[in-house]
Amino acid sequence: MIGLRIESREQTPLWLNVTLPMLAVAATLILCSGLILLAGANVFTAYEKLFLSALSTRFNLVETAVKATPLIFTGLAVAVAFKARFWNIGAEGQLLAGAMAGAFVGARESLPAWSLCPGMILAGIVAGALWAMIPAVLKTRFKVDDVVTSLLLNFIIFYGMMALLDGPWKDPLSGYPDSPDIRMDAEFPILLHATRMHLGVLLAAIASVGTWLLMRRTTVGFAIQAVGENPVAARYAGFSVNGVILITAAVSGALAGLAGVGEVAGLHFQVMAGLSPGYGYTGIVIAMLARLNPLGVVPAAFFFAVIITGAEAMSRATGVPVFLADVIQGTALIAMLVALLFTRYRIRIRRFSHA
Repeated sequence: MIGLRIESREQTPLWLNVTLPMLAVAATLILCSGLILLAGANVFTAYEKLFLSALSTRFNLVETAVKATPLIFTGLAVAVAFKARFWNIGAEGQLLAGAMAGAFVGARESLPAWSLCPGMILAGIVAGALWAMIPAVLKTRFKVDDVVTSLLLNFIIFYGMMALLDGPWKDPLSGYPDSPDIRMDAEFPILLHATRMHLGVLLAAIASVGTWLLMRRTTVGFAIQAVGENPVAARYAGFSVNGVILITAAVSGALAGLAGVGEVAGLHFQVMAGLSPGYGYTGIVIAMLARLNPLGVVPAAFFFAVIITGAEAMSRATGVPVFLADVIQGTALIAMLVALLFTRYRIRIRRFSHA
């Protein structure tokens, strides 16, 4: 008789850590193939359109990189927070906080031109950090669940933003619920001529490397990981667990705030109701797919940008609903969570004798 037994791993092999995200992506595409077949389309044709439309030309590559930029920031924000077991589900709201603060600074006529870009970046960092610290303070001081508070704060700031867009910021001429345009001097410079490749793309790449260095090469990063692994042992070692969580929240919120600044200063040049189609929530999936590794966030975000960018072209060519992109995102999260089980456990095949 043959049976299966689940055993704990003493150490996860390096090859398994590397291949699990790829296996999760492959499993996701295989599982979603059934939906493509149900839509009456050819699986290979649909995936060909999905990926080639986002990668086949220079223009498409640039657009995919631009789409990946806010996803990198929010993925980094979630990765840092989750490392300390600060369950920040509020990257979406922190993105909006950064966007509004950046737009406010970028529209100031009283500021000198040279100060606008740095001022917007700084304002977005501060606004995102402060908004993220609200659930951190509630968690550390009053033991309020951080999942609930960070999630609910997304709705508070969204409807606060809509009140501004329908009130003081509303365009008096068109009547559209859009904020005033930022000054031209506040717009991020374009890195590639005749494209939308703006400074935010470069900042996202720098942020990824900087976050990795913070987590792997600094005392702060060590403290964040120590608190996440075992807060009791970290406290015994002399770390202030509450202080580390507050610092983690500030770093996480600052990264999410930068995503909002990039969308305002690099693409839209104003705040609008549809500024973020859920980048903060997608950042959770990206961080998990990257296994909370800041460097892994970049390819994970690029993969999701390919899915989002190519979904419309796939839909036009094959008739598959564009919402398949959302299904792929959710399935990727489930697949990665299942894959993570195999980093801690392994399946043993055992033979039982009848004697």
